[in-house]
Amino acid sequence: MNPKIAQALALLPDYLAWHVLLSASALALGIAVSLPLAVAASRSPRLRWPLLAFAGFIQTIPSLALLALFYPVLLGLSAASQALLGKGFSALGFLPSLLALTLYSMLPILRTATTGILGVDPAVREAADGVGMTARQKLLQVELPLAMPVIMAGVRTAAVWTIGAATLSTPVGQTSLGNYIFAGLQTENWVFVLFGCAASAVLALAVDQLLGLIETGAARRRRGLILAGGALLAVGALAAISPLAAIGKPASYVVGAKNFSEQYILAELMAQRLEDRGARVSRKEDLGSAVAYRALAAGEIDAYVDYSGTLWTNVLKRQDNPGRAAVLAELTSELKRRDGVVVLGSLGFENAYAFAMRADRAKALGVASLADLARQAPRLTLGSDLEFLSRPEWKAVDAAYGFHFKAERSFQPTFMYRALSGGEADVISAFSSDGRISADKLVVLSDPKGALPPYDAVILISPKRAGDERLLAALRPLVDSISVEAMRAANFSVDRDRDKVTPGEAARALAAGK
Repeated sequence: MNPKIAQALALLPDYLAWHVLLSASALALGIAVSLPLAVAASRSPRLRWPLLAFAGFIQTIPSLALLALFYPVLLGLSAASQALLGKGFSALGFLPSLLALTLYSMLPILRTATTGILGVDPAVREAADGVGMTARQKLLQVELPLAMPVIMAGVRTAAVWTIGAATLSTPVGQTSLGNYIFAGLQTENWVFVLFGCAASAVLALAVDQLLGLIETGAARRRRGLILAGGALLAVGALAAISPLAAIGKPASYVVGAKNFSEQYILAELMAQRLEDRGARVSRKEDLGSAVAYRALAAGEIDAYVDYSGTLWTNVLKRQDNPGRAAVLAELTSELKRRDGVVVLGSLGFENAYAFAMRADRAKALGVASLADLARQAPRLTLGSDLEFLSRPEWKAVDAAYGFHFKAERSFQPTFMYRALSGGEADVISAFSSDGRISADKLVVLSDPKGALPPYDAVILISPKRAGDERLLAALRPLVDSISVEAMRAANFSVDRDRDKVTPGEAARALAAGK
């Protein structure tokens, strides 16, 4: 069997189990909330418009943004709970995903349920009143049964939407079929991408057909079809989530990673060192920069690798650049004082933002530095990763050199390099430890004004693990042990077009070389 397919199949039980649990929980909660609201909306025209408008407004928010917005809200509530009650709750992963997907599922259920109840023949209502039914009896025995086919149509739509949107829960730390897609896009593992898309589509179609069986049973008044559809859904869901019961105790340690190849490799490197010492470890990958640090400070993850320049500008909100050693020293003391976060030390290399161009293009334009680039910028298109143009580093370098590019475009990091080689971008915000710089023979432009801060790769430890000698002893040998050349080679082994290796294999090779 193809190794990539074998690897994807090995991950499927865990990914599918979490995806089904999340989707089923969100859909069940969405139904539980939406049906009473639909009943209320059908009884009150004044209430109907605000409820439907709110549900419609939620649908206008991109699902990924809705998922991301819940994390800081829940993090604040968890901190308040900790202060008031002495105990917080997890704001990463399942809970923000559940709440966001529940809201996202509500519109089709609320709208169709309201329409279905209002569509019941007035003569039938009059007949129910004539035989002395109470309002509750009329609702449960007449209106809801007659409206059920219409309601089930909304539930089917909500189920398909929820299962699809659940793939976007990965950036907030929730394992799902989206892990295939996010990791596959970054490492250009198209088997993973196709596997994630296909598994999500098959799951959505299967659920839709089983709900359709219930809908048919409701329309034809055939209880057997309703029971068969419900039973098959229940059995399928239980079978899918059964691997979670075998997990047993939660992992001793949680290692985090952002959403690019180097982060996957370094997370695997740390996790493997812990596992070699008998520890149970789980990975939380594809986290955004802000989410990763907040999760660490809140104790949601125990360790991950970040970069001194990112922490300096995004966390400490500093704009100055006192130099590499000074930044690292002050960062170490300030993060400990402010958040209790331990900077264990630098891994020994920088992964700095670096503006890069194709060598032939740079030579033709006479561009060797950012000052040269500023003079040519009105003729050029800048390509960046998804974060860079909104980060303080970009604002600082733009203010220092006064760039006025013809166009600015954002890409997922892998496609950013493709855009440069294909001519869709003239210059990109590359990463200095990326092996593709050498492989693609790119020119890195100098920064004569020192606008970009240093970016030492540093191991961060959460406050709750600051005194954990088992964790510290496993990770401390990594400090000052990895050269930028070794990191570039490891990154390129994952990112190259042919003979790719997995991040886990790259981590083992990196450890052996170290």
